[in-house]
Amino acid sequence: MNITVLCGGLSGERDVSLTSGLMCAKALSKKGHEVFLLDVFMGTDFPPEKAFAERQDFSDVTSSIAADAPDLEEVKRLRGESPDGFFGKNVIDICKKSDIVFMALHGCNGEDGKIQATFDLLGIPYTGSDYLGSANAMNKGITRRLLIADGINMANGAHYTKNDYETGKTNEWSSFPCIVKPCCGGSSIGVSKAENKEEFEKALKNCFKYEDEAIVEEFISGREFSIGVIEGKALPVIEIIADGFYDYKNKYSGKTREVCPAEIDEETNKKLQAAAEKAFASLKLNIYARIDFILNSKNNEPYCLEANTLPGMTPASLLPQEARAVGIEYPDLCELIVNKSLARF
Repeated sequence: MNITVLCGGLSGERDVSLTSGLMCAKALSKKGHEVFLLDVFMGTDFPPEKAFAERQDFSDVTSSIAADAPDLEEVKRLRGESPDGFFGKNVIDICKKSDIVFMALHGCNGEDGKIQATFDLLGIPYTGSDYLGSANAMNKGITRRLLIADGINMANGAHYTKNDYETGKTNEWSSFPCIVKPCCGGSSIGVSKAENKEEFEKALKNCFKYEDEAIVEEFISGREFSIGVIEGKALPVIEIIADGFYDYKNKYSGKTREVCPAEIDEETNKKLQAAAEKAFASLKLNIYARIDFILNSKNNEPYCLEANTLPGMTPASLLPQEARAVGIEYPDLCELIVNKSLARF
């Protein structure tokens, strides 16, 4: 099968995406597929008609995740010509020559449904959720409304715009501690915990550096879990034990410990898996996703944090660990995602 692995892009999760893409490309190549690894923003000078003529060797290709999110203005400068257009040179033409595009993108313009909608119009098959499910899950404000309407627990919260901050409307928030996060961000970029009004102001200011909408939620004390879902069926629960606040650095520094299957009683396990499956359906997701929860220490009830429609596929990522717990090794997981996605088309 000819597979383009699409990665990179122009979001704060660019480095994570490049690493996910490289791993997926290596895995799918080992499974015997003809794979072309492609940065959706940078593009390539490689002639599209020769993209799958010979197998690429990824053995010497390396990628790493820096301690801080990438400088996207520098990424634009590195591309040079037409820095304002999203799709790089030859990207669409190579994707058209694929049997399917493996979406290894994270964040905006990749996980938010825009590329999925473009590919739908162009008749290009791709992996993962369609444009509607992707858009629902990417916008945390929409996620909150849909999940709460379906009876899924979420922390009490509010949605604010940058204009609300500038006009003083955010002063109405009075519950501390709280979590402030960009409405459409990922990898905890721009996320802060505020213990008081002063920290809340700093958190909002930091959040609005990344986008113009913010979600504020009451802080819930408890254990953090994540559950992968494939075609509506939950994988084993994984617990995330962070060394301090679970921010971008902690996610990819190797300091965070994951336990899979999570060391919880069967009732709690079933409760988390059922909530993940319900969230998957509520958001109209397809093929696979990962749903994150906090287990409230006061009432032992799961509270949903967010849904990830293109979960990370890096060495530190959670979904591959969960799949391995039920005997699905990494290359098999990548091929499973390809086959189930292709069947939808």
